[in-house]
Amino acid sequence: MINKQESARDGGWSVDGVALQSRLLLGSASYPSAQSMRDAIVASEAEIVTVGLKRIASGGEDQSFVPTLLDTLRESGGRLLPNTAGCYDARSAIETAMMAREIFQTNWVKLEVIGDRDSLQPDPVELVEAARVLVRDGFVVWPYCTDDVVSCKRLLDAGCAVLMPWGAPIGSGQGLLNPFALQALRKSMPQATLIVDAGIGAPSHAAQAMELGFDAVLLCSAVSRARDPVEMAGAFAAAVQAGRSAWRAGVIGKSERAIPSTPVGA
Repeated sequence: MINKQESARDGGWSVDGVALQSRLLLGSASYPSAQSMRDAIVASEAEIVTVGLKRIASGGEDQSFVPTLLDTLRESGGRLLPNTAGCYDARSAIETAMMAREIFQTNWVKLEVIGDRDSLQPDPVELVEAARVLVRDGFVVWPYCTDDVVSCKRLLDAGCAVLMPWGAPIGSGQGLLNPFALQALRKSMPQATLIVDAGIGAPSHAAQAMELGFDAVLLCSAVSRARDPVEMAGAFAAAVQAGRSAWRAGVIGKSERAIPSTPVGA
């Protein structure tokens, strides 16, 4: 569980003027039951939970979970972040975002525009186009993107509130496949709010992202598909806080040679 005293010392973070303490964002899809989803959200202490409008519109279990999700967020004071998952062009993503705003009464949107059906890699051109339109229409846009510096700069120029570069393909559980690129992105954009999204499979992956200086992580499958989603949610909460504390404390650099922790004379 998150250490609230440590979170307070950290000073938290904010998006669109909304102060936040938890640096773990959680998805709401693929839980075995509405109750397990609710309990996992509580255990994670996540203040932001995503929901896919297309999943809901298609019916099935996700639709029946929505009342529980909304009740949970209402009780905890959390916020809903609708996403445009399942969209493959800017037009579809824009239309989905508009519907989400009307249904959920929020101008926050996690913008997903997929360019490849196998890897689910974002389409950088369509993503920027959709972002520009939505920002002009008053949305607070959270784009799911790659770790490419040029694409990320264009999204910031379009007015996106945060950037959400992937760690690995969605649902793959592979962790941070290119920590060098993520670290370079963090260094090149020191003032931007950066959240690692997708591919995180274990709490150690989340801790690694936070140790690189990212502001938060977003994950879903690693919790919802775990044998015990509730316990795993708590494990991720602890890992995110540990990684953030380690970044603030200053992780030592790597060395190719052994360095004695207790120097002794020759």
